[in-house]
Amino acid sequence: MIVIEWLLLIFLIVCAIAVSISKNLLNSVIIFMSYSLVMAVIWVLLRSPDLAITEAAVGAGVTSVLFFLALRKIGQMGHKEDEEK
Repeated sequence: MIVIEWLLLIFLIVCAIAVSISKNLLNSVIIFMSYSLVMAVIWVLLRSPDLAITEAAVGAGVTSVLFFLALRKIGQMGHKEDEEK
């Protein structure tokens, strides 16, 4: 069990560094989503399911949707049809 916890913590550190280094905004949002989901798993392992549900819902759910909408609004996540026009 301790090995899994260490792997998850290392993954969190890698995700945090990757988000700050990434030049592509869409990749940053996807990495942030994975960070939030892993953080929710860590909260479950720490026996705090209320925080895990909140982290999954807000961190990976609502915040990611808002980021995707913002990316679409600024034109970083458009369809090919939009670019052709």
